[in-house]
Amino acid sequence: MRCFASDNYSGVHPEIMEALNRANYEHMPSYGNDAITTRTIALFKDLFGEPCEVFFVYNGTGANTLALAALTQRFNTVICSEWAHIHVDESTAPENFTGCKLVSVPSHNGKITPEAVEEKIHRLGDPHHAQARVISISQLTEYATVYHPEEIRALSLLAKKYGLYLHMDGARISNAAVSLNLTFRAFTREAGVDIVSFGGTKNGMMFGEAIVIFNPALAQNFAYIRKLGMQLHSKTRYISAQFEALLSNDLWKRNATHANRMARKLADELSRFPEVKITQPVDGNGVFAVLPPQLIKPLQDEVFFYVWNEKRNEVRLMCSFDTQEEEIKRFVNRLSKLLNA
Repeated sequence: MRCFASDNYSGVHPEIMEALNRANYEHMPSYGNDAITTRTIALFKDLFGEPCEVFFVYNGTGANTLALAALTQRFNTVICSEWAHIHVDESTAPENFTGCKLVSVPSHNGKITPEAVEEKIHRLGDPHHAQARVISISQLTEYATVYHPEEIRALSLLAKKYGLYLHMDGARISNAAVSLNLTFRAFTREAGVDIVSFGGTKNGMMFGEAIVIFNPALAQNFAYIRKLGMQLHSKTRYISAQFEALLSNDLWKRNATHANRMARKLADELSRFPEVKITQPVDGNGVFAVLPPQLIKPLQDEVFFYVWNEKRNEVRLMCSFDTQEEEIKRFVNRLSKLLNA
């Protein structure tokens, strides 16, 4: 049964499954020394521009943790939203692997501001105090909202002012690109981002993420960091083949466009009910809404989703590349019946 729990619940897009099958036909060199990986890295470089280095890893936690490890030393801090995935949903993996503190700041609609971040940058050069080193943002945010290039650029300017780096958790970066109607490079390297975790799993892949590094100096030792982090896949071609399919023929865009459109349709349908309050702008493929508390469990029994904020009965409804209008209709009809019971 499909549901609105997470775009991680979705299956694998048929074009990506076909790419995996093609990669399975013959023996190829291991650890990324294969022709598929070479071609896929070239696709990334075409999307993001030169210079950039690309490294493939298994999962999002690995991508974020290793990206932060490339930017920090153990006496550093990473400043992020109080809702950031690295802060809320990756256990202590980032802190355990990097040895750094995660310092959270309040956000509005999931987004942090230079003013909020700057309050956490102090006592630089003081050996008694952990040293700020990275600002980390999510694109889309955990509230499925989008940072505009000027917002990212403002955070980058703040980072440069204090000698910090800017990291982007791009688990849903394709949904953001569609929402903004911009190229990837327009809101990453051209906006001053230093390193990007580029998501694939939430946009139709079976597994795998990419780390894109724009500063060659930061990439110099990353191959060793990836191995140390146990994220170097011996049969790398099974990750890169998926990305090759995703980045070819605009599959990434088709998938993300559909997911975003389904979220917008779901939000429009829910907005018809005065008992339901949409709490966030629907920029991407997620809808956040406050529901009558007595209806949450019966609705979850019909089409599962997660409660985001229990204190105010706010739920998160995520759409995927394979979400169907019929599923939205089913959910809305069930809500209508419960409200009228």
